[in-house]
Amino acid sequence: MYVSEWENGKRALSDRYATILRQLLGVTDAELRGGPLAVAPSMADGYDELLSRIDSASSVSESMVKTFNDQTELLRTMDRQLGASGLVDQMTGHLARLEDALNFAVLPTTRRPVALALAGASTLAAWQAIDSGAVERAWRHYELAKRAAHDAEAPMYLAHAMAEQAYVLCEAGRPSLGVELVRDAQRVLGQAGSPRLRAWLYAAEAELCAHAGMPDDCRRALDAAMATIPPGSDDRDPDMLSIFLNGAHLARWRGNILALLGDDEAVTSLYGALDVVDPSFVRAQAGLHADLVQAHMARAEYDDANTHLRQARLLASRTGSVRQRRRVDLLSARL
Repeated sequence: MYVSEWENGKRALSDRYATILRQLLGVTDAELRGGPLAVAPSMADGYDELLSRIDSASSVSESMVKTFNDQTELLRTMDRQLGASGLVDQMTGHLARLEDALNFAVLPTTRRPVALALAGASTLAAWQAIDSGAVERAWRHYELAKRAAHDAEAPMYLAHAMAEQAYVLCEAGRPSLGVELVRDAQRVLGQAGSPRLRAWLYAAEAELCAHAGMPDDCRRALDAAMATIPPGSDDRDPDMLSIFLNGAHLARWRGNILALLGDDEAVTSLYGALDVVDPSFVRAQAGLHADLVQAHMARAEYDDANTHLRQARLLASRTGSVRQRRRVDLLSARL
């Protein structure tokens, strides 16, 4: 009798432990006694998570794309006025969100607007990287911009990314290769792009030709830019918001290019541009003063060159532009 009660108590205790284990492990009695454990379906192979990401990407609306573009525009304004050095984290996060939305978007109607937003944001991030001296990061951002432009079927964005990428080659000491890439960008665009973008591409070609020691090609491209730029004071291209170019901007750019060639006419063009430059374009002002340093040095006007060198250094430091500071240091060493 005592043995029977002891056996019953042991079985009850064993059942109680089994119940607790079943609840903790989520298994059946058979599995607890040595049978195979069932593997939870769906979540283990990742399909549920993948479909969730695809569903989220497919629900990206026009208003969400507008939000992405508005954020790019805000970052562009901050970059123009304050410089790129303090925007790396914000830009990295912005690109990651856009890439994520594009990677899981399935249908072209969803992919194209997101890809277009990514192309615009990537070229901005790349130019900021150039300004910060991070040339490899700039190159990778341009590659991302080109892929996004292909996905968006947007030749204007593709041509712009290619031509800006040519500046990385120039900064790396390969301006002739940069000239070839800009000319490829012009062929990609053909006559489909806006006149403002075509003028920008000609001016970029002229600048790279000047760096490559191709003065005749430089002047031909510069004349083509001056002939193509639309009249009026508007500088934003409605089809390509990353392009700021009008007659006044092109005059500054022309002065820069002529200064690279050592042309006396550079001084006149640059002072004319200095009178009309938008004060919010702080980095552009730094470049303009550096251009004037170079132009005055070509004429052996060293006092004037020193005056503009001080201004260029001040503005380059204000924006934290590594690229402009490097240029100022090189000019300072020649004075």
